Amino acid sequence: MTYHSQYQILPGFIVTVPLKTTVKEAVVVKEVEKPDFETAEIISVSDKCYSKEQMETAKFISEYYFSSFGEAISLFLPFGKKQGESNCEELIVNSGKVPLLSALQQRAFEQLLQKDKALLFGVTGSGKTEIFISLFAKMLQEGKTCIFLMPEISLTPQMEKRLKVYFGETVAMWHSKLTKKKKKSILEGIEEGKIRIVAGARSALFVPLCNLGLIIVDEEHDDSYKAMTRPRYHARDVAVLMGSKVGAKVVLASATPSMGSYSKYDVLKLDKPFVQTAKNYQFISGDSINHTILHAIHSHYKAGNQSLLFLPTRGNFKYLYCESCGKTHLCPYCSVGMALHRKYRHLKCHYCNFTEVIVDTCTHCGHTPLKSERMGTVEAIEIISEAVEGLQIEQFDRDSITTAKKLKEALSRFETGESQLLLGTQMLSKGHDYANITLSVIMGLDYILGLADFRARERAMSLLFQIAGRSGRAQKAEVLVQTGDPGFFKTYLADYELFIKDELAFLEMADYPPFASLARILIAHKDESKASKITLDTVTKLKMFEEVEIVGHGKAPVERIADKYRFNILLRSKSRVPLLKALHSVDCREIEIDFDPVEFS
Repeated sequence: MTYHSQYQILPGFIVTVPLKTTVKEAVVVKEVEKPDFETAEIISVSDKCYSKEQMETAKFISEYYFSSFGEAISLFLPFGKKQGESNCEELIVNSGKVPLLSALQQRAFEQLLQKDKALLFGVTGSGKTEIFISLFAKMLQEGKTCIFLMPEISLTPQMEKRLKVYFGETVAMWHSKLTKKKKKSILEGIEEGKIRIVAGARSALFVPLCNLGLIIVDEEHDDSYKAMTRPRYHARDVAVLMGSKVGAKVVLASATPSMGSYSKYDVLKLDKPFVQTAKNYQFISGDSINHTILHAIHSHYKAGNQSLLFLPTRGNFKYLYCESCGKTHLCPYCSVGMALHRKYRHLKCHYCNFTEVIVDTCTHCGHTPLKSERMGTVEAIEIISEAVEGLQIEQFDRDSITTAKKLKEALSRFETGESQLLLGTQMLSKGHDYANITLSVIMGLDYILGLADFRARERAMSLLFQIAGRSGRAQKAEVLVQTGDPGFFKTYLADYELFIKDELAFLEMADYPPFASLARILIAHKDESKASKITLDTVTKLKMFEEVEIVGHGKAPVERIADKYRFNILLRSKSRVPLLKALHSVDCREIEIDFDPVEFS
């Protein structure tokens, strides 16, 4: 849109403009010569603006991740007027005490200070957080600000506690579950220069901090850093780009680093836990809660210790199926099974949220009753509660943890010992640190290992290491792993780096990232024949690009969502540039492009 104004307005400034019969907020992108057509006048200019670096990063996101510039810039929060006056001047903050580092930690800390970007590869319990705190303190002494990214908001209460011990009110936690009022007060604190460290999930990367000196991406391997809606950016990669634009150091950290980061960046290793304790691994068969699991939970509970039990998904894809014809009870608007939520006595589609009462007759052949065998968190709790009397179980999944308050309360009960078993899904694997956990039970690893995904082995192995790492922080621990393929996991138990090296050799041979670039095109339309035509037209156009391989195209794994038929095209290329060029040549209005996808189902 082109508007005129009697004032000189710089790019990045937020303005209000008339648009048809309404008034909208807009951002000035550039100044142009007066056009031939008539233009409306800008109504007012806000005291908020986006910085040059924010505008450049948004432009990169829109081009690389195939979104509009508007969608990309709306990820960012603009700078306020006061920030130009006070916050961007050097403000020295004396953080006071810093943690005492071991010789190994001290060496890693000093090496990180010398690098613009690096990967800190530290086994679970090796004291990476103490190094982060020391880096924050150093930045604050130099008058700089910091961003600390974590993959899940479930990590924020514990981390907030630890950071506030050292940095008090200069720390703020930022995530999607904050109220509007809380976000406003944090932004005011940033504007006034009181808040110097912002920690939180993906969106914390876009807060308006002046004089940014450091970005830390903890658990950098985690897929939660990849946005699943447009713009489909990867926060880890955008953090590296932002660091280079504003001159900030970027530290990626993980006990199970991603293949891309390990092969791309300088690696600093912490290969010994801070407190060395013995861990006993036991591999068991089956796919349900059996006597071995119940006995282990019972004995650790009786000894006054805490346990952790992992299930791969909320309901482990718990669907109703018919024994007679073998068909699953499907959502009428999507081609997926309706997930069974016994607690709420309903069936729910996890794609379009359609909900209905539990049915017991097959819609295909009329057979009664329908069966459901795979276990969800609610059934697991029922089975364990019945078998282990007195045990208090904390359900830890997205069904039960719906607000920041519920999250804090659940973790607080577990920390004080009020509950003795933490039972849940992927949320459990994300960096929680409790000294009293002496048992980790990992179920459903074979389900993850069997996913139709070139990263299935990496996901399964990473999960094993992450969840095993939650136990034995202060005393010896037991890890029960339920799998039909113990040989695969046993090979690498003592050394994740050996797994990385073997996996990288496999990925290079098979032509997968980080040795090639992938992109996934998603097509959705209410009319199936129209969706199919768009797919074929797009494939025809892409065939003109010799350096781009069409791996496959056709109906998506989930063929229908919210009454729209879905098709996809998977592309691969040796390098990014020809792939980006090819994708920019196709009509993006009726398709969605996921560059560097992490999800294939």
